[in-house]
Amino acid sequence: MQIILTANKRTHLGKTINQLRKQNILPGVVYGHGFDSTPLEMNEKEFKKAFKQAGENTLVSLQVEGQTIPVIIHDVQMHYLKDHPIHVDFYAVKMDEKLKARIPVHFVGESAAVKELGGVLVKNLFEIEVECLPVDLPHFFEVDISSLNTFEDAIRVSNIKVPEKVKVLAPADELIANVAAPRSEEELKSLEAEVVEKVEEVEGVVKPEAAPGGKEGVLKEAAAEEEKAEPKEAKTSKKE
Repeated sequence: MQIILTANKRTHLGKTINQLRKQNILPGVVYGHGFDSTPLEMNEKEFKKAFKQAGENTLVSLQVEGQTIPVIIHDVQMHYLKDHPIHVDFYAVKMDEKLKARIPVHFVGESAAVKELGGVLVKNLFEIEVECLPVDLPHFFEVDISSLNTFEDAIRVSNIKVPEKVKVLAPADELIANVAAPRSEEELKSLEAEVVEKVEEVEGVVKPEAAPGGKEGVLKEAAAEEEKAEPKEAKTSKKE
């Protein structure tokens, strides 16, 4: 399926870009190897539709004032509070030159080690780097976790199905997912005690109970310090 997005060359630069955003016009830029960087503007709603279909690794036909540029959506900057794009970078590609891209991993299925044995699914890899021609870029890699039946089972890069024209750059033995055995009550208590101890070390907290003489020792020491301070203050007042 061909994804088409229309854009225009942008003349608003710098602070004036905010005027575009108020009109639901999304600013962007297109650049690439041997391609002059060109500021763009496009309808925000149309971009969202294209981005939903393409993601950041599928080929998009970017039409700019009569010129069709094959691109991939390289980077989308989102608003820090609101969930909408405020700027987009397109990378212009050459159809006869291979490129490197990170393809997302989509997890599907249900693991018996999780459902029946109470294990915890551990996702170690969310993207896999590949190299291929732009037209051969996979949209995503599907990883079925139903093969994880025990805590010894694992899914590695070598286990995924890869199109013939796509070269995977990640190590074949790199772990994608596995299931960790649930912790026992003793392990959880021990872990909690370690966390508390580390927090106290970092913050420099010393409990009164742990001090010499316990709480009473701490109070006596404080009272002694106050008594030492009183004569000095009285002596100072006489000089005044």
